[in-house]
Amino acid sequence: MYLNMIKEKAILPTKWGQFVLVGFQENNRINSNHVALVYGNILITQKPILVRIHSECLTGDALFSLRCDCGFQLKQSMKMIASSGNGILIYHRQEGRNIGLLNKIKAYSWQDMGLDTVEANHKLGFSADERNFFVCSEILKKLKIKNILLLTNNPIKVLAMQTFGINVVKRISLVVGQNTNNSIYLNTKEKKMGHCL
Repeated sequence: MYLNMIKEKAILPTKWGQFVLVGFQENNRINSNHVALVYGNILITQKPILVRIHSECLTGDALFSLRCDCGFQLKQSMKMIASSGNGILIYHRQEGRNIGLLNKIKAYSWQDMGLDTVEANHKLGFSADERNFFVCSEILKKLKIKNILLLTNNPIKVLAMQTFGINVVKRISLVVGQNTNNSIYLNTKEKKMGHCL
C-alpha cells in the first residue's frame, strides 16, 4: 500500500465554507504528507466530482507572491468547489514543481537574471517539472472517487490521472491572477509546458 490515511479528520472552517481536512502520508517517508480538503458529501452523487490538484507554493499561497498565479488559483479553486456543493482540493506537497523550497529560491534568482522558469530549472539540473501525480490518484481512490471534473490548465495532470486509473470526464480551466509580474511565467507555461491559457 502506497499511502497511509491518517484516521483523524478535522473540520476546517474557511471564508468559503466548512471543509473536512484529511491527512495522508506516503509510506516510509515521514516528511512527505499531503492533505485533501473535502467539501460536502462527495459520495452522495453519481455525478463526477469537482477536483483541484494544487501543488504546494509557499510563496504564492502564503506569502502573496505575484510572480506566479498559484495563490490566486488556490483561492478560486476553494470558492468554486464550495459553490458546486461538493468537491475535493488535494494540496500536493511538492514545492516548486518538486525541486524544494531552497532550489525554488535559487531558480527565482536565475529568473531575476533573465531566465524563464524552465531554463532556471535546467540550470539547476532539474527537468522543467519534477512532480509525480501518482500520489494524487491514490488519494482520490482512498476517498472512493473515480470520476472527476479536473480544475486545471495543465494537460499533464489530466493525462496523469487517466494513466493512474482516474476518469477525467472534463477539464475545467482555471485562468486567474494574471499581472505584469507573472506575464513571462504564464507565457512560459503556455509555450514551453503546454498549459491551456
